[in-house]
Parts: sequence; structure tokens; C-alpha cells
Amino acid sequence: MAIPDFRKPTRPEQLFNRLFGVLVRFGLAPRYNYLVEVRGRTTGRVYSAPINIVEVGGRTFLVAPRGRTQWVRNAEAAGDVVLVRGQSRRRFRIRPISGEDKLHVLKAYLDRYKLAVQRYFPVRAGSESRAFRDIADHYPVFELLDAEGEAS
Repeated sequence: MAIPDFRKPTRPEQLFNRLFGVLVRFGLAPRYNYLVEVRGRTTGRVYSAPINIVEVGGRTFLVAPRGRTQWVRNAEAAGDVVLVRGQSRRRFRIRPISGEDKLHVLKAYLDRYKLAVQRYFPVRAGSESRAFRDIADHYPVFELLDAEGEAS
């Protein structure tokens, strides 16, 4: 199954993300929505994008349903991200997740946010975790750790 490494947002999606990002920045979005801020790998400029977090087994994760986006590449290079929501700003170290843990996180993410992200997954919401095995490499997943490296 051919899954692109990165799914570029359409113009309407870019506009929606900008507008939604403003709502998140002012704390006017659901509790699971944040802006992820990352420093650019080459420019050093801080970029932001709206994201959904998902909790599985008491641990908190970021999933990139569009694949290896710029925020993913920047986060991998920096090793950390800042999550912003309203007046709250919190820095996290990130740890890439793989193996069975990743399959469970992808399932939980798709099941929770299916209306917003189903179009990025060839696996249907409600599928078993093992259904993600052949596609998991196309979806970066990071566990959020506090600044000292402990699970959040």
C-alpha cells in the first residue's frame, strides 16, 4: 500500500489550521488541542502547528497523521517541543515510539480522532492494533516526557 512520507495540507486545510491555531493559542479549543512549537532546523525560527494529544496507559503521545511533516523533522532534530494552549506553555522532551506500543497508540489516536484524521489512514477506525503493523512506519509517534526525561 503506497503511503506518502508526507501529506501536504491543501490550501483550505492550511487556512483552517491557521484559524484553529489562533483559537488554541487563546485557549478556546477542546482540552486535547495544543499548538506544538518547534525551532526550525536551519532557520532557528519558531514554528507552530495545531495538534491533538492522546493518552494511552497513563502516558501522553503526539502522533503525526500527515507523516514526516516539518514540525516532526524539527522536533526530531531538537529533541523537544513546547505545547501551548491559552496561557499555558510547557516544554517536553520527546521519545520516538516503535513496536507494539506504537501500534496501540496509533489505534487509540485514530479511534479517538477518527472524524478529523481517518482520511490519512488506510486502516479504519475501530480496527485491531495489529492492523497498523504494515503502515506504522509512515506515522511518527512521540511520547512526551518532562524536561528531565520522565513520562508526563
